[in-house]
Amino acid sequence: MTSSSPAPHERPIQPGATLGVLGGGQLGAMFAAAAKRMGYRVESLSDSADCPCARHCDRVHVVDYANRDRLVEIARTLDVLTFEFENIPVAAARAMQEAVPVRPAPEVLHTTQDRAREKAFLTERGFACAPHRIVCSRTDLDAAVDAVGVPCVLKTAAFGYDGKGQRKIASATDIGPAWDALGPQACVLEGWVDFDCEISVVAARGLDGATAVFEPSRNAHANHILDVASVPAGLPAAVTDVARETAARILEELGVVGVACVEFFVSRSGAVLVNEIAPRPHNSGHLTIDACETSQFEQQVRAICGLPLGSTRQLAPAAMANLLGDCWRAGEPDWAAALAVPGVSLHLYGKHAPRPGRKMGHLTAVADSVEAATANVVAARRAAEHG
Repeated sequence: MTSSSPAPHERPIQPGATLGVLGGGQLGAMFAAAAKRMGYRVESLSDSADCPCARHCDRVHVVDYANRDRLVEIARTLDVLTFEFENIPVAAARAMQEAVPVRPAPEVLHTTQDRAREKAFLTERGFACAPHRIVCSRTDLDAAVDAVGVPCVLKTAAFGYDGKGQRKIASATDIGPAWDALGPQACVLEGWVDFDCEISVVAARGLDGATAVFEPSRNAHANHILDVASVPAGLPAAVTDVARETAARILEELGVVGVACVEFFVSRSGAVLVNEIAPRPHNSGHLTIDACETSQFEQQVRAICGLPLGSTRQLAPAAMANLLGDCWRAGEPDWAAALAVPGVSLHLYGKHAPRPGRKMGHLTAVADSVEAATANVVAARRAAEHG
């Protein structure tokens, strides 16, 4: 029996190499912090010089994401490239893949950055999700509402996040205004899910196909933006097992090399329905920095570099609360008051303009129980806001 050396693109990318990240936001910054700790150089490709990544990367290349030639030129100087947000032209990602390994692959981006393609993938592969129809005209929408029923939700196929590009249709009188607001672009009409809660599962898949799955997070939203995430989720093992197994299967079916998050609805009957796929680290996974043996960001570094994946074991119950720009409405928050709450850690992203709804940072709390962690992180945020 003979063995052969791994192909160059399959060999581990060792510390000292240069990792590239498409995007300059907080996900890229936390990825860079994890990579730098492990001894890598990190360079960001961002459309803004004043971005969170600038505080953690060795270099920021300010570039228009539509400038394919410049993107490829930069890619040639990197050892591997990943991304921290989805709204990147797939054609540019494919062109860069000719110069450097892009992980996850551009085809993963192509599937997940468009709700219509994502729903088609889920349906074709047999993953349970909400009833839905693709609509491209007002006539399509009328027929889809008849088929799906009300209430339902109309969503743009592309460029939707944090509740943007969505309109609820509660009755026939809402159909016209919903289409006027979101059409005439392609949209997805989804049936309303009477869910008990929303959860998400962050998982990693390595170059060798191995997967490592974090425990599901229970997510509470405010104005369509994640407000508080907590783990353990407090759900029956049968539910969390299905969610974790489904997330691992989705990463395998997509061929992900890297980190991805699968968001789920858990219905009142216990059904676990896929809502969305994010092919990158996720807001709900930020608590892994303080609560798990390996954070989602270190896991992203390990996966794209072909290193063994780390343990996802959680060291203590934990909760995370987002810090939106609204927290600054009365001036600079009182961080001393927040940090006086037991078990609380502060993570600020370095953004200068605290606008309402803008993610400026997060707080994490660890405690002996998830109830205590959740109460503490909410109390810490309230103390910061009130000063």
